[in-house]
Amino acid sequence: MGGLLAGMLLLKGKHYLAFSFGCLICSLLPAYWHFEKRQMTTRLLVFLAVIVALGVLGRVPLAAIPNVQLTSFVVIVSAITLGPELGFVSGSMMALVSNLFLGQGPWTPWQMLAWGLMGLTTGLIYRGKLKDSVWLLVIWGALWGFWFGWILDLWYALAYVRPLRGTSFFVAFAGSFMFDALHAATNAVSLAILYRPWRQLMKRLMTKYQILPKG
Repeated sequence: MGGLLAGMLLLKGKHYLAFSFGCLICSLLPAYWHFEKRQMTTRLLVFLAVIVALGVLGRVPLAAIPNVQLTSFVVIVSAITLGPELGFVSGSMMALVSNLFLGQGPWTPWQMLAWGLMGLTTGLIYRGKLKDSVWLLVIWGALWGFWFGWILDLWYALAYVRPLRGTSFFVAFAGSFMFDALHAATNAVSLAILYRPWRQLMKRLMTKYQILPKG
Protein backbone atom coordinates (compact mmCIF):
# COMPACT_ATOMS: atom_id res chain seq x y z
CA MET A 1 0.00 0.00 0.00
CA GLY A 2 2.86 2.37 0.80
CA GLY A 3 4.44 1.69 -2.59
CA LEU A 4 1.12 2.40 -4.29
CA LEU A 5 0.73 5.76 -2.55
CA ALA A 6 4.35 6.70 -3.28
CA GLY A 7 3.86 5.88 -6.96
CA MET A 8 0.71 8.00 -7.07
CA LEU A 9 2.65 10.97 -5.73
CA LEU A 10 5.38 10.51 -8.34
CA LEU A 11 2.81 10.37 -11.14
CA LYS A 12 1.61 13.86 -10.22
CA GLY A 13 -2.04 13.35 -11.07
CA LYS A 14 -1.71 11.06 -14.11
CA HIS A 15 -2.35 7.37 -14.77
CA TYR A 16 -3.32 6.49 -11.22
CA LEU A 17 -5.55 3.62 -12.34
CA ALA A 18 -3.00 2.08 -14.71
CA PHE A 19 -0.32 2.22 -12.04
CA SER A 20 -2.62 0.69 -9.43
CA PHE A 21 -3.49 -2.20 -11.75
CA GLY A 22 0.22 -2.81 -12.32
CA CYS A 23 0.76 -3.03 -8.56
CA LEU A 24 -2.26 -5.31 -8.28
CA ILE A 25 -0.99 -7.78 -10.87
CA CYS A 26 2.45 -7.79 -9.25
CA SER A 27 0.74 -8.68 -5.96
CA LEU A 28 -1.35 -11.55 -7.36
CA LEU A 29 1.10 -13.27 -9.70
CA PRO A 30 3.73 -14.40 -7.13
CA ALA A 31 1.10 -16.19 -5.06
CA TYR A 32 -0.25 -18.08 -8.09
CA TRP A 33 3.25 -18.84 -9.35
CA HIS A 34 4.15 -20.38 -6.00
CA PHE A 35 0.84 -22.26 -5.94
CA GLU A 36 1.58 -23.65 -9.42
CA LYS A 37 4.99 -24.94 -8.29
CA ARG A 38 3.63 -26.57 -5.14
CA GLN A 39 3.27 -30.35 -5.11
CA MET A 40 -0.33 -31.22 -4.21
CA THR A 41 -2.35 -34.40 -4.19
CA THR A 42 -5.46 -34.82 -6.29
CA ARG A 43 -7.52 -35.02 -3.10
CA LEU A 44 -6.26 -31.64 -1.95
CA LEU A 45 -7.06 -30.07 -5.33
CA VAL A 46 -10.58 -31.51 -5.24
CA PHE A 47 -11.05 -30.31 -1.66
CA LEU A 48 -9.85 -26.83 -2.66
CA ALA A 49 -12.28 -26.81 -5.60
CA VAL A 50 -15.14 -27.72 -3.24
CA ILE A 51 -14.15 -24.89 -0.88
CA VAL A 52 -14.15 -22.41 -3.78
CA ALA A 53 -17.57 -23.70 -4.89
CA LEU A 54 -18.94 -23.21 -1.36
CA GLY A 55 -17.60 -19.66 -1.36
CA VAL A 56 -19.32 -18.98 -4.67
CA LEU A 57 -22.58 -20.43 -3.34
CA GLY A 58 -22.24 -18.15 -0.36
CA ARG A 59 -22.28 -15.10 -2.61
CA VAL A 60 -24.29 -15.63 -5.80
CA PRO A 61 -27.76 -16.44 -4.30
CA LEU A 62 -27.48 -13.41 -1.97
CA ALA A 63 -26.29 -10.98 -4.63
CA ALA A 64 -29.55 -8.98 -4.48
CA ILE A 65 -28.76 -7.96 -0.88
CA PRO A 66 -25.82 -5.52 -0.92
CA ASN A 67 -22.76 -6.83 0.93
CA VAL A 68 -24.67 -9.63 2.66
CA GLN A 69 -22.89 -12.84 1.68
CA LEU A 70 -21.15 -15.84 3.25
CA THR A 71 -18.07 -15.84 1.03
CA SER A 72 -15.94 -14.08 3.63
CA PHE A 73 -16.99 -16.67 6.22
CA VAL A 74 -15.85 -19.48 3.92
CA VAL A 75 -12.57 -17.66 3.19
CA ILE A 76 -11.78 -17.24 6.90
CA VAL A 77 -12.67 -20.80 7.93
CA SER A 78 -10.82 -22.36 4.98
CA ALA A 79 -7.72 -20.23 5.65
CA ILE A 80 -7.61 -21.40 9.26
CA THR A 81 -7.85 -25.00 8.07
CA LEU A 82 -5.65 -24.86 4.95
CA GLY A 83 -3.10 -22.21 5.90
CA PRO A 84 -2.16 -18.81 4.49
CA GLU A 85 -1.05 -19.81 0.97
CA LEU A 86 -4.14 -21.85 0.11
CA GLY A 87 -6.21 -19.28 1.99
CA PHE A 88 -5.02 -16.60 -0.43
CA VAL A 89 -5.60 -18.76 -3.51
CA SER A 90 -9.05 -19.98 -2.44
CA GLY A 91 -10.18 -16.46 -1.49
CA SER A 92 -9.06 -14.88 -4.74
CA MET A 93 -10.54 -17.73 -6.78
CA MET A 94 -13.93 -17.29 -5.07
CA ALA A 95 -14.02 -13.70 -6.35
CA LEU A 96 -13.03 -14.71 -9.88
CA VAL A 97 -15.46 -17.65 -10.17
CA SER A 98 -18.44 -15.89 -8.56
CA ASN A 99 -18.00 -12.98 -10.96
CA LEU A 100 -18.52 -15.41 -13.84
CA PHE A 101 -22.15 -15.35 -12.68
CA LEU A 102 -22.38 -11.79 -11.34
CA GLY A 103 -20.29 -10.03 -13.99
CA GLN A 104 -16.58 -9.50 -14.54
CA GLY A 105 -15.07 -6.02 -14.66
CA PRO A 106 -12.17 -3.88 -13.46
CA TRP A 107 -13.36 -4.52 -9.90
CA THR A 108 -12.61 -8.26 -10.17
CA PRO A 109 -8.82 -8.09 -9.53
CA TRP A 110 -9.45 -5.85 -6.53
CA GLN A 111 -11.97 -8.32 -5.11
CA MET A 112 -9.48 -11.11 -5.77
CA LEU A 113 -6.81 -9.20 -3.86
CA ALA A 114 -9.16 -8.33 -0.97
CA TRP A 115 -10.46 -11.87 -0.42
CA GLY A 116 -6.98 -13.26 -1.05
CA LEU A 117 -5.47 -11.00 1.63
CA MET A 118 -8.32 -11.96 3.95
CA GLY A 119 -7.33 -15.61 3.56
CA LEU A 120 -3.60 -14.93 3.76
CA THR A 121 -3.70 -12.83 6.92
CA THR A 122 -6.19 -15.15 8.63
CA GLY A 123 -4.02 -18.17 7.87
CA LEU A 124 -0.94 -16.40 9.22
CA ILE A 125 -2.49 -15.10 12.43
CA TYR A 126 -4.93 -17.81 13.50
CA ARG A 127 -2.66 -20.67 14.43
CA GLY A 128 -2.38 -22.76 17.57
CA LYS A 129 -4.73 -21.82 20.39
CA LEU A 130 -6.08 -18.79 18.53
CA LYS A 131 -8.06 -21.19 16.35
CA ASP A 132 -10.34 -21.87 19.32
CA SER A 133 -10.98 -18.21 20.20
CA VAL A 134 -14.36 -17.66 18.56
CA TRP A 135 -14.92 -14.15 19.87
CA LEU A 136 -11.53 -12.92 18.67
CA LEU A 137 -12.41 -14.42 15.31
CA VAL A 138 -15.77 -12.62 15.34
CA ILE A 139 -13.96 -9.31 15.84
CA TRP A 140 -11.45 -10.23 13.13
CA GLY A 141 -14.25 -11.01 10.69
CA ALA A 142 -15.99 -7.73 11.46
CA LEU A 143 -12.76 -5.80 10.89
CA TRP A 144 -12.25 -7.51 7.56
CA GLY A 145 -15.74 -6.45 6.55
CA PHE A 146 -14.50 -2.86 6.67
CA TRP A 147 -11.00 -3.56 5.30
CA PHE A 148 -12.48 -5.37 2.31
CA GLY A 149 -14.68 -2.36 1.60
CA TRP A 150 -11.76 0.05 1.87
CA ILE A 151 -9.76 -1.90 -0.71
CA LEU A 152 -12.70 -1.65 -3.12
CA ASP A 153 -13.17 2.03 -2.23
CA LEU A 154 -9.55 2.62 -3.22
CA TRP A 155 -10.28 1.17 -6.66
CA TYR A 156 -13.41 3.31 -6.97
CA ALA A 157 -11.55 6.49 -6.04
CA LEU A 158 -8.69 5.77 -8.46
CA ALA A 159 -11.12 5.00 -11.28
CA TYR A 160 -13.81 7.65 -10.88
CA VAL A 161 -12.90 10.44 -8.45
CA ARG A 162 -11.25 13.57 -9.86
CA PRO A 163 -9.37 15.46 -8.64
CA LEU A 164 -7.76 13.05 -6.19
CA ARG A 165 -7.34 14.76 -2.84
CA GLY A 166 -7.52 13.70 0.78
CA THR A 167 -11.12 14.90 1.01
CA SER A 168 -12.01 12.95 -2.14
CA PHE A 169 -10.77 9.72 -0.59
CA PHE A 170 -12.60 10.49 2.67
CA VAL A 171 -15.91 11.03 0.86
CA ALA A 172 -15.45 7.86 -1.22
CA PHE A 173 -14.68 5.77 1.86
CA ALA A 174 -17.39 7.35 4.02
CA GLY A 175 -20.02 6.83 1.33
CA SER A 176 -19.72 3.05 1.63
CA PHE A 177 -19.84 2.89 5.42
CA MET A 178 -23.30 1.33 5.67
CA PHE A 179 -22.47 -1.33 3.07
CA ASP A 180 -19.19 -2.13 4.83
CA ALA A 181 -21.07 -2.34 8.15
CA LEU A 182 -23.46 -4.89 6.61
CA HIS A 183 -20.47 -6.95 5.45
CA ALA A 184 -18.88 -6.71 8.90
CA ALA A 185 -22.11 -7.70 10.66
CA THR A 186 -22.65 -10.68 8.34
CA ASN A 187 -19.10 -11.89 8.99
CA ALA A 188 -19.48 -11.52 12.75
CA VAL A 189 -22.86 -13.29 12.98
CA SER A 190 -21.90 -16.16 10.65
CA LEU A 191 -18.62 -16.78 12.50
CA ALA A 192 -20.30 -16.65 15.91
CA ILE A 193 -22.94 -19.20 14.89
CA LEU A 194 -21.28 -21.43 12.32
CA TYR A 195 -17.52 -21.36 12.92
CA ARG A 196 -17.17 -24.30 15.34
CA PRO A 197 -19.33 -26.83 13.43
CA TRP A 198 -17.80 -25.86 10.06
CA ARG A 199 -14.25 -26.11 11.32
CA GLN A 200 -14.91 -29.49 12.93
CA LEU A 201 -16.47 -30.76 9.69
CA MET A 202 -13.52 -29.60 7.61
CA LYS A 203 -11.02 -31.13 10.04
CA ARG A 204 -12.87 -34.48 9.92
CA LEU A 205 -12.93 -34.50 6.13
CA MET A 206 -9.25 -33.63 5.86
CA THR A 207 -8.28 -36.30 8.39
CA LYS A 208 -10.56 -38.97 6.90
CA TYR A 209 -9.31 -38.48 3.35
CA GLN A 210 -5.72 -37.73 4.44
CA ILE A 211 -5.73 -34.39 2.66
CA LEU A 212 -3.33 -32.72 5.09
CA PRO A 213 -1.63 -33.91 8.27
CA LYS A 214 -3.90 -33.75 11.28
CA GLY A 215 -3.41 -30.62 13.37
